[in-house]
Amino acid sequence: MDFKKLHQFVTDKNLPQFREKQIRRAFFVGLANDWNEVTVLSKDLREELEREIPFSSVKEERFFKKKKDDSVKVSLKLENGDFVETVLIKHKDGRRTVCVSSQVGCSMACAFCATGQSGFKRDLEADEIVDQVIFFARFLKSMDEKVTNIVFMGMGEPLLNYDNVLRAIKVLNDKEGFNLGARHMSISTCGIVPGIEKLAKEKLQINLALSMHAPTDTLRGKFMPINARYNIEEALKAVDDYIRKTNRRVMIEYLLIKNLNDKEEDAEKLSEIFKTRSLCYINLIPYNATDSKFLSSPRENIQKFANVLRKNKIKYTIRHSFGGAIEAACGQLARKTWKT
Repeated sequence: MDFKKLHQFVTDKNLPQFREKQIRRAFFVGLANDWNEVTVLSKDLREELEREIPFSSVKEERFFKKKKDDSVKVSLKLENGDFVETVLIKHKDGRRTVCVSSQVGCSMACAFCATGQSGFKRDLEADEIVDQVIFFARFLKSMDEKVTNIVFMGMGEPLLNYDNVLRAIKVLNDKEGFNLGARHMSISTCGIVPGIEKLAKEKLQINLALSMHAPTDTLRGKFMPINARYNIEEALKAVDDYIRKTNRRVMIEYLLIKNLNDKEEDAEKLSEIFKTRSLCYINLIPYNATDSKFLSSPRENIQKFANVLRKNKIKYTIRHSFGGAIEAACGQLARKTWKT
């Protein structure tokens, strides 16, 4: 819902301010599906709101789910006809994470990413980002479950849509609204230095992740064009500054691609970079197949890579891949119209 438009409506109609609070509560807490369900309002007022303010930016949704998968991917058709994909990840420990998109497509053109190869169309508005979370919050409500985490790791580069992403985070964090703690939200960036610098000044305890994927500029530049603008040294300088100002850990995402960046010597170089960065930890991500030429590292290579990090006392995790069976895993989301 466009709450700026709602506020203007309440003001123009000279309605009491508590009406706006009632609507917000029905939307974020009651998780109403449409204006008809906001029964604290009169029928006449609901009908007028129906004409004036769309209850959601989502006009159509299409589910894609596999029985043996713990993820649900949905393609959402927005009010202007654009499609974005968002994913619900159901963890065994009870966490329910929504992976949201921040743009329609992406301009970063990372060679291993389906979104990056699909091109960029536009930034999403804050309400279009929020509506992705609310969509799955309603879905989970039917199972007596709740959204516990939000990650900005879907389509697009979040820090290139900084204002709308931050506005969405503040809406979702608002105690009078969705009320999800900032520590349960994460932003992943390919290394937009000005965005990291701005984020460091925000008084929000959100989590930051840097998509690095290579220990050298020469290697990183082969599949991440952003490296020509902000190289590894510049990105890590911004990360170091972020840590100094926030005292928060930063996740370093490292996608393991067969015969490209998965050698033990790559792990040694990565260890050298992070041996003195105690508040950084490496998240090793097995590559998820797209239409690109790349292949996922064999399990043996991933383990050898991890063994080098362990030997060098580098903190790391190996990400369990969710959603591969429904093209919902990292790098697989794409700007396309799904056929039923």
